Amino acid sequence: MDVAHWKDCPDQPIATFPYKGRPLAVRGTSVRWLSRSGDDGTGAPEYGLRLFTIQPGGQIPIHAHFYLQTMFILTGRFECWQFDPRTDEVLRRVEAGPGDYVYIPSQEPHGMRNLSATEAGTFLCCICNVYPDDAL
Repeated sequence: MDVAHWKDCPDQPIATFPYKGRPLAVRGTSVRWLSRSGDDGTGAPEYGLRLFTIQPGGQIPIHAHFYLQTMFILTGRFECWQFDPRTDEVLRRVEAGPGDYVYIPSQEPHGMRNLSATEAGTFLCCICNVYPDDAL
């Protein structure tokens, strides 16, 4: 068993997220790894729970990943985007706030931004790897 306080986990700024082989700039976003398990040799866990902070006007650009992801909004309001995987056009925009959760299936292109110009927003993000035989 591990017990720790979230403030004891390093707050790591995120500079870029890769998408289709190129790094895209991330603005005003940091992550604290609250837990991780099952290192795959590259530092990516099989399971992880993360606390994200996105500063006022901050944004995570379009990206996709193999793992499943559920984000539970703690504070702030976010515009979340779902993109067409073939054209990268926005398919859906939704606003999410405290108490809402956003589920992202494996390989679905998505992104988000903090809607506030004055306050940071936070969310918990749980990730879980899937494999080709398990993917939908």
